[in-house]
Formats: sequence, C-alpha cells, structure tokens
Amino acid sequence: MSSFSLPTNHTLPSLLHYHTPKATLSQNPSLLPKSSQSQFLGLKLSNSSPLSIPSSSYVKGSIVAKITEGSLAPAFTLKDQDGKTVSLSKFKGKPVVVYFYPADETPGCTKQACAFRDSYEKFKKAGAEVIGISGDDPSSHKAFKQKYKLPFTLLSDEGNRVRKEWGVPADLFGALPGRQTYVLDKNGVVRLVYNNQFQPEKHIDETLKFLQSA
Repeated sequence: MSSFSLPTNHTLPSLLHYHTPKATLSQNPSLLPKSSQSQFLGLKLSNSSPLSIPSSSYVKGSIVAKITEGSLAPAFTLKDQDGKTVSLSKFKGKPVVVYFYPADETPGCTKQACAFRDSYEKFKKAGAEVIGISGDDPSSHKAFKQKYKLPFTLLSDEGNRVRKEWGVPADLFGALPGRQTYVLDKNGVVRLVYNNQFQPEKHIDETLKFLQSA
C-alpha cells in the first residue's frame, strides 16, 4: 500500500466525494486533519512531507486521458496474481474490460472488485473478459483475489509503467492513483473510457450498460 504525504493542517474537502464537483480551491485549501496519519479510500496519508498545490486548481471528476475512444490500446505484458506473464494480445478476439485501480485491500477498490465479481456472469454473457491492474505485487494480488473470491485476472504493474503508457490520470493533485476503466473491442480498439475515483461501483454499471448495448 502506497504512502502519500500531505500537510498536517488540512482536511479533505467534501466536494471530493462527488463524481463531478464544481469548485475552485483557494490558495491554502484544507486537505487533512491534524493527525499524523489518516485514511483516504484506504490509502495512507502521512505528514512526513508537504504536498505543493497550485494556487488556483480546478478539481474535476473526469479527465480526458491520452488514450481516447477510437485509439488502439497499447500492448503490455505483466505478471498476474500467480506470477505468470500475461499479454493483452491473449484476449484479442473478444471484448476486454481493463480497469486500473489504486491498490488492493482499500475500501473503494474492494467495493469495485467485489462489484465486478458479483456481475462477472453478466460480463461473460456479453462475451467480455475483465482484467484489474494496480501497482501491487503478485503476492498482494493473490491474497486479494483469494480473500474475495475474484474470478478474473489481476495484473501487477509495479512501477506503474503501463498506467503511465495508458495515460491514466491521477487524483488529489497527483497523490492518489487514478481509477479508470477501458472497454476494448475484439480488435483491441478502445470503445469506452470511464473515470470515477469516488464511486467505484459505477464502473461496473457503465461498462455493462455499454457492452449490453453494443
């Protein structure tokens, strides 16, 4: 689990709990309580070093990534929860849902993973595969997968190389890894890009709705 550093004299603004907040932060926004360590969607935030925040920052719920609808998804090869290498090309010929999430065992990511699990048969009926990707190592993925009985593949993007190549935007001024989902068609072309950090279960609703209408 990653540690993120923010000033000690701040509290997280309530606007961040909405998908598309519309507010302008002041030069000295309140971000975290005066505790030495807090939890934000399960990711630890410490006061070991300050975070520099621009004086005028507009917070958005959705950000356009480098890969847009109609783009060919960049190829990758990563290790799965069992330490085996898995290439994106393995899934060519069927729709693929690739979802990037911040970290294993955090509240939001657990809700999202379990929602994908509970709707997995619907994804199979639509002919689609589901792949989850985060920066956690294979052993963390294995424990996460076993604990929640996840029926789909989890890939380890240590160093966040693939996340960067796909242009997944971060949240909280770059401190929180982004939560973004892509739907690829059978030829590997991106047909849907969905970004929503604070409503993780909406990713399942939106991707299923798209697949069932395709």
